[in-house]
Amino acid sequence: MNMNIAGYTLDLLVVGFPGKSVCHGGLGWSTVALLQGHGRVVLIDTGPIGMRSLIRDKLKQHGLVAADITDVLLTHSHHDHSINWTMFPNARIHIGAHELEWSLEQPWGETPVPELYVRELSTMPRTVRIAQGSEILPRLTAFDAPGHTPGHLVFVLQGDEHDVIFTGDAAKTRAELVSEKGEASLDHALSTESIREIWRRWRSRPGTMVVPGHDVPMVLRDGRASYLETHQAAVKAYFGDSLEDAVVIQLAPQERP
Repeated sequence: MNMNIAGYTLDLLVVGFPGKSVCHGGLGWSTVALLQGHGRVVLIDTGPIGMRSLIRDKLKQHGLVAADITDVLLTHSHHDHSINWTMFPNARIHIGAHELEWSLEQPWGETPVPELYVRELSTMPRTVRIAQGSEILPRLTAFDAPGHTPGHLVFVLQGDEHDVIFTGDAAKTRAELVSEKGEASLDHALSTESIREIWRRWRSRPGTMVVPGHDVPMVLRDGRASYLETHQAAVKAYFGDSLEDAVVIQLAPQERP
């Protein structure tokens, strides 16, 4: 997708997928958004390590390299959203002040927080600690959305006619938005309150788009969440005796709900 809003061009370098691995831990297929405007080149979340070559390829398609990124905005510290901040040597790394402090306190080896990465991030001169309600960049504001993690943020880009809400994992999927229940949340009651606040902002300006952490973007049509894109996901598997015997297994639905 590509759109112009609030003086920025918005592209989704990677569109998240609303699935969980049954046998092998988390997929970590999260959304990575690119904003260009107001003299800045911005990424919202960075994806997991497995996306590094993909992100470089997607940036190249936009005539960019990693060194061109001026700002990285992290919704929260979990590895599948934050760990690739190290790819961008010239970027300011923005993360919630509360989220960073909480992350540093987590026991090593027990959570999705990449311990050594957040420890390094806490000492970097390029790290920017964000507070609730901060206007990080022109017309782009951070708001608290705790539950999935204690210091989780959503980012709201305010356009002239409608907004774009980047929810991260405060609302990973359409299912979480509609049910108002945060799956894999540290505090389910807080997640519900954060999702209801997302809904309030979503409904307040017709045409506003929500970009979830692990799903395709969506808008409201007749009050109901409606996808703007189709899901794309597949796995190539090697079950035979030869590399030519690969089987592509499609994971996406054939029709838009």
